[in-house]
Amino acid sequence: MNSPTPPFPFPYGVNQFTTMPWSFEEDLKHYADLGVEAIELCETKLDHDRDRAKAQLASVAGAGLPISSVQPLVRTVFPSETQPEPADRRDRLDRFRRSLELIAPFAPGAVFVTNTGPAPDGNLHEAIRQVVTHHRELADIAADHGARIALEPLNPVLLNAETAIWTYRQALDIVQEVDRENVGVCLDLWNLWQDPDLVPRLADAPDRLFLLQVSDWRTPRSRMDRRGVGTGDIPVGQLLHAAYDVGYRGPCVLEIFSDNVPDSLYETDLEDLLRTNRTALEVAWRTG
Repeated sequence: MNSPTPPFPFPYGVNQFTTMPWSFEEDLKHYADLGVEAIELCETKLDHDRDRAKAQLASVAGAGLPISSVQPLVRTVFPSETQPEPADRRDRLDRFRRSLELIAPFAPGAVFVTNTGPAPDGNLHEAIRQVVTHHRELADIAADHGARIALEPLNPVLLNAETAIWTYRQALDIVQEVDRENVGVCLDLWNLWQDPDLVPRLADAPDRLFLLQVSDWRTPRSRMDRRGVGTGDIPVGQLLHAAYDVGYRGPCVLEIFSDNVPDSLYETDLEDLLRTNRTALEVAWRTG
């Protein structure tokens, strides 16, 4: 007789991009009321005034929401379509340092997400070399602030725009070459569900899986077209179990973008969106 599936094993987290129409303050109020158990903080939602931003960050703890992970203002090593400035890699590193200095004191142990950006002039070999160098420097900065770094490979639809890598193996190869304890991989199911080697590669280095993000897939109508869990093509339940089986116990973070599409989820009831996705994750886990 098969043993029953245990209850949903991950804290339910929400990335603030999922609720872009809400302000930072509205996010905190609604997330707390809806039983969200962790927040993936998006720096773009913080006030531009640094003192005001610190006050906002201090209010997160008051809402009872641990900051599990962070989307810094500048995440890509190289300039990308959505993050074109600053142009110089050293300046981008300094911008990341400022993000850490601002946010890390309010987010002990949090994971800061990075992307490669597109390979300059299409030179993937040189791009990866620089990404390794960049992440070694990031690791040292993060270590000084008690933070971790998670490199996120993106879906092939974003090649030459936001990323130079598109498989879990590519990200893990870079992470292993960086060779720092506080550098791992961010597994975003929307980005990697089509990677045929994803599940076996998770087992190659279980301790390097730092972050799990979820949503669902349809053939995109724009670069910002993700759907709610259980409404698309991703075998979410199977992949949740794959992450669990290699030992991941961190938050399961809902990350939805829904812009420039006629049926944008941003124009729906966002409270219902968060409730529905929590239920959908529990169903996916139970049936996956």
